[in-house]
Amino acid sequence: MDWEGTDVTDGWDWRQPGGTPAPARPPLPGRPPVGSPSAPHGAGGGTTSPWWSDAMADPWRDPSAPAAVVLPAAPGPGTEPEPVSDPDAPGRPTLRQLLLIPLITALLAGSLGGALGYAFAVRGGAVAGTVLGADPQAPGLAQRRPESLAGVAERVLPSVVTVRVAGLGGTSEGSGFIASADGHVITNDHVVAGATGKASVIFNDGSSAPATVVGKDPESDIAVIKVSRTGLRPVEFGDSDALAVGDPVLAMGSPLSLANTVTAGIVSALDRTMRAGEPGGPTRYYAAIQTDAAVNHGNSGGPLVDGAGRVIGVNSTIKSLVSDGQEAGNIGLAFAIPINQAKRITQDIIGTGKARRTVIGAQVGGAGAGTGGTGVRLAAVEPSGPAAGAGLKAGDVILKLNGRPMTEPTDLIALVRKFAPGAVVTVEYRRGANRQNASVTLAADAK
Repeated sequence: MDWEGTDVTDGWDWRQPGGTPAPARPPLPGRPPVGSPSAPHGAGGGTTSPWWSDAMADPWRDPSAPAAVVLPAAPGPGTEPEPVSDPDAPGRPTLRQLLLIPLITALLAGSLGGALGYAFAVRGGAVAGTVLGADPQAPGLAQRRPESLAGVAERVLPSVVTVRVAGLGGTSEGSGFIASADGHVITNDHVVAGATGKASVIFNDGSSAPATVVGKDPESDIAVIKVSRTGLRPVEFGDSDALAVGDPVLAMGSPLSLANTVTAGIVSALDRTMRAGEPGGPTRYYAAIQTDAAVNHGNSGGPLVDGAGRVIGVNSTIKSLVSDGQEAGNIGLAFAIPINQAKRITQDIIGTGKARRTVIGAQVGGAGAGTGGTGVRLAAVEPSGPAAGAGLKAGDVILKLNGRPMTEPTDLIALVRKFAPGAVVTVEYRRGANRQNASVTLAADAK
């Protein structure tokens, strides 16, 4: 293209179709027209460009000027490039910073842990942050069940009381238990025997109330007193005839004036003949429940309960190796009146003021002449008594009563009194060389 004689403005030439040049643009305000002496010189035929003052040095404004891209020279061999650093990039941590960061973190963690531990300790009632023992509510820790010994004791103890009676020789103290919601309490006759003053009852919670003696039966060692208080919880009665040797039992009471004491053991024997009494006093006979639960002075009159918390006996007597007049201690031989007998006597006392005594209508007179000295010989038989009605005669030897062997006269007396009047028992006896059986309906004493 021939650039000579062409008026170049802005690097291009625009013409109207047909070769008519474009009309000239009016000059910009404040600028001299192109071609005037005062206009700056630009590239191409002396024309000037209104756009750049450095158009003479701009290769893109002068098509005839050489164009080149200049690159920086590559570093020579052995020349290390100049390191480039970013002023905004984080610097490498120093040793002091590496040690300071975990130290601060540990201090913060320790402070937070100490504050939390102190808060929990204060809330839990402790002064130190150390918690001793396991959480009682944690899984895997056994809780006391109602059928456990602790559960039985917790259920029965509110019904156990301490009985105090003033007498000529001072204050007599024993135990008892609530038999009815209206305030009747069962205890031993020997606890209230000889009472001349007021009696009082101390409850499980430490409160006390005055009591009056309703009645007593010296021969069975059962007495009934009554307190005036509402909201009492009576015990649950069991069946002493259903006991078996080896059954677990608890003895409760106030041995040696130690109230709310519970001892554990088993039924050691059943129908153990007991003959007891104080000099000058009545002789007591009963077929007792023997137990190895620890029973001491003060336990008298307290309940003997089974594994379900039901009263199955009234603690009454202990065996000891000490001489007469000395203080006896427990040696694992204690005896309780069967609750079936005690309950029957209590009902008689409450209803009539006295208890009925069960009899067989015969008198015993020493050991029998059977083989090995077994059996009890009848010395006399009342003509209209139960034994005579069953066909028994004087001289007959009673071998067994309801399957229980007889070896001593007291065995027959104690076992007969265990049953209620009107009960039918089987008697195995020997008359001469013959063994026979008879059914005897026991009766109440006429007294």
